[in-house]
Order: sequence, then C-alpha cells, then structure tokens
Amino acid sequence: MVEIILISDGGRGMSHEKRIGQKAVPENLKEILSEFQMMTLNKIAGFGWELMFVRRPLFQEVVPVVRNHEGAQVSVLEKDGRINLEPRIDIRKNQGY
Repeated sequence: MVEIILISDGGRGMSHEKRIGQKAVPENLKEILSEFQMMTLNKIAGFGWELMFVRRPLFQEVVPVVRNHEGAQVSVLEKDGRINLEPRIDIRKNQGY
C-alpha cells in the first residue's frame, strides 16, 4: 500500500509551487538519473508505467516518481534501480498528475 499524503491549502487557492522554472520531467534525465534508474525506467515503460516527475531536493539524491498506466499506483525508483512500491512521499492535489 502506498502512503500518499495530499497537501491542501485549505481552499484558499494559493499555490505552493516549489518548482518555479523547472519542468516536472527534466530533459537531461541521463545526467540526473543513475544508469540503473534509467534501465528500470525503460523496462517498466513497456508495462505502461511512466515518469510523473523528478524531485530534486537541495543537497540530496534525486527522487524519480513513476506511476502505472491507470495512475492508481505511485512508486519511486531507487538509485540502484529497484522499484519502491511503498514509498512515503507527499503529492499535492490538483497538480495535473
């Protein structure tokens, strides 16, 4: 079971966007993701999984977040290429994902 915490602004309509000027999926994936993450991403794409976004926290490893074709399952690609099917991540509501 994936634990997703939806963050709401309490209906105030305020944006809490931290990715100003950055795309959710950067164009230079081969420079950002490990070789193992890239291999896994290519493999799971054949099963309908897609890269939702890449979190790039300051001074930490990047976190590639993927979802299945139905959007019901959200997972994280670990640095060694493993798929973490039970990540503890926060995803904001209504962000077009």
